[in-house]
Amino acid sequence: MSLGPVVIFQTRTVARDLDPALARKGRKMTQDAVFVGVDVSKARLDVAATTGEVWSVGNDPAGWAELVDRLREAAPHAVGLEPSGGYERGVIDALVQAGLPVRRVDAARVRQFAHALGLKAKTDAIDALLIARFVQTLPGRIVEPDARARALAELVEARRALCEERVRVRNQAEQVRDPMLRRMAARRLKRLGGDVVLLEKRLAEVVAADPDLADRDRRLRSVPGVGPVLSWTLLAHLPELGRLGHRQIAALVGVAPYDRQSGTLKGRSMIRGGRAVVRTVAYMAALSGARSNPVLAAMRQRLADKGKPGKVILIALVNKLMTLLNAILRDQTEWRAATT
Repeated sequence: MSLGPVVIFQTRTVARDLDPALARKGRKMTQDAVFVGVDVSKARLDVAATTGEVWSVGNDPAGWAELVDRLREAAPHAVGLEPSGGYERGVIDALVQAGLPVRRVDAARVRQFAHALGLKAKTDAIDALLIARFVQTLPGRIVEPDARARALAELVEARRALCEERVRVRNQAEQVRDPMLRRMAARRLKRLGGDVVLLEKRLAEVVAADPDLADRDRRLRSVPGVGPVLSWTLLAHLPELGRLGHRQIAALVGVAPYDRQSGTLKGRSMIRGGRAVVRTVAYMAALSGARSNPVLAAMRQRLADKGKPGKVILIALVNKLMTLLNAILRDQTEWRAATT
């Protein structure tokens, strides 16, 4: 597939400065399928279409409404956005509610795409055009409206941030000698601990209030080694669990091994990518499950007997755990029924 008028990326013009003949050529080469990229900042949304149009709106309700109106007229095949520290949430919600096909794109992959094109310049307008070309060239998964997962994810992220802060304060407190500083650290640790407890109560309430979430939570936690933290994290950050194949789930978590072979070279398979927030919690659950879950314990022993390194064993345990949890939600069963 041709990328169309790539020369657009190598100039410093905006849409009004584009050569009309070049824009017509781009439209012809995309065969009337319009792809849109949105570069998100705190105050503004820079928008570009593969037709050559570039414009901007405010990153606020009025700007979202204007963007929705323009995109409805254009009827794009896909609208791509990069994560931007949470500033993208409002516009994504507006686009999804309007029924427009939204795709979240990985910022690192977009930059690699730019390098492949030989693109050196970087402006908001160029970034928006780049995202549009990216979603045109590399189709991705459309964002599905899931207000429950978003609300749960906000609480899960807040708890994770507090836990990380608590670890940081505790480590700092071990190094200070001044009595006042030690007292201040103790007060902060006590307050952080109390806030974590409050968030955990809130998470439990949110899950219990939704019958579907409560049912999924119960099934997940029926598996030995799976506690509330992993269950909440999966419900919030891996809503695809139970709806995709186990290889796809492993790739989303980031524990799917990828081959490294070329000619006579046969390197070790490596994992890469995935959702780090899920993988980090899953590592801890797998370590716990290796002691309390008979399936994981047997797998750990079998791999250890073969002389596999500890990290390889841990990744295999996470992969197996995700396979078990995916099957349980897919089949709407529980641990005991799944293992008989």
